[in-house]
Amino acid sequence: MNCNVGNVDRIIRAVLGVILLAGWIFGWFAGALAIVLGIVGIILLATAAIKFCPLYRIIGASTCQPSKA
Repeated sequence: MNCNVGNVDRIIRAVLGVILLAGWIFGWFAGALAIVLGIVGIILLATAAIKFCPLYRIIGASTCQPSKA
């Protein structure tokens, strides 16, 4: 699994993921919206942690810097 999520992208994903997950946990959202946003928050945190986004792979996108070899 190659990196396709860069550092700035990871920070944005992590911040949004924490906000959405906190909204789910603390009840800022209600009903089905709360569940959907909570799951999206978990996915954002996971993709930030592993530096890989399956959707980016499907569409051929990458925000990683090219490695200096």
